[in-house]
Amino acid sequence: MKILVTGGAGYIGSFMVKRLLERGDNVTVIDSLERGHISAIDKRAEFIKGNLLNREFISEVLSKKFDAVIHFAGFISMGESMEEPYMYFKNNTISSLNLIEEMVRLDNNNFIFSSTAGVYGNPVQIPIPEYHPKNPENPYGESKLMVEKLLHWYGKTKKLNSVALRYFNAAGAARNGSLGEQHEPETHIIPKIIEAVVKKEPFKLFGTDYKTKDGTCVRDYIHVLDLVEAHVLALEKLKKEPGQYIYNVGTGKGYSNKQVISMVKKVTGADLKIIKSPRRLGDADTLIADPTKIKNELGFSPKHSSLETIVKTAWQWHSKKI
Repeated sequence: MKILVTGGAGYIGSFMVKRLLERGDNVTVIDSLERGHISAIDKRAEFIKGNLLNREFISEVLSKKFDAVIHFAGFISMGESMEEPYMYFKNNTISSLNLIEEMVRLDNNNFIFSSTAGVYGNPVQIPIPEYHPKNPENPYGESKLMVEKLLHWYGKTKKLNSVALRYFNAAGAARNGSLGEQHEPETHIIPKIIEAVVKKEPFKLFGTDYKTKDGTCVRDYIHVLDLVEAHVLALEKLKKEPGQYIYNVGTGKGYSNKQVISMVKKVTGADLKIIKSPRRLGDADTLIADPTKIKNELGFSPKHSSLETIVKTAWQWHSKKI
């Protein structure tokens, strides 16, 4: 298949590019490199630098005609979105609208979207199914939900086929430590703990008074290798059954922040000083996916998402980079 990957210089996008190339697809990457890293792009893929806010650029790329577009490009920090809402709606929503409109105009009809569990907000039931109410707690989650709504309406009015994948907590790195997470600034807990270990600094733990067994947040972690596999299954779904689909991508199992800290200690053999800090605004007690739908409909089965595997691969990557 001929696939266009937006944001292919980012964390998940770079893994996706490598996986597509492994299965024999012809891959083109577009990325503005504002937050991506050109070193993360597999050299076997065609790379075109550009911004999705530029419709002429999008039109030029899409005129080559693709079997599918996998859309990762966007900003991902919930906290930053509270400070910079305009930046998030511009980069996540308006750029996606530009891409969708040009896809339809130029007859590129299959779209896979990198969405988020952030569309749910604070959950009213655990685990969280796809039909759970959508009440984002920040502009990041809202910007992604707006794109899901765009896909719904373009499906109805323009017959655009799409799969929206609502990620829970993406984590981990390549099994050999060759590729991994490199956000600037980094806000995710596993890289932050590893950074504290490597630099021999205390780790700031936000919130110990949550309504959970040990008082810390509980999250569903999905290894990036399993996450990209969900996209491969989504591609095959659209190929066989055109339409519109939404799936959670998670494991259905949650780990607390204290459990994550303990696993990092076990894997690294390092001691770690913890500084207990007040909880962050908007952090829910527990976020765990109900992955029943993606398992039943796509045959999704995570193979790399045990907490130990996630932390071991992340340690291999981050300990070399920090």
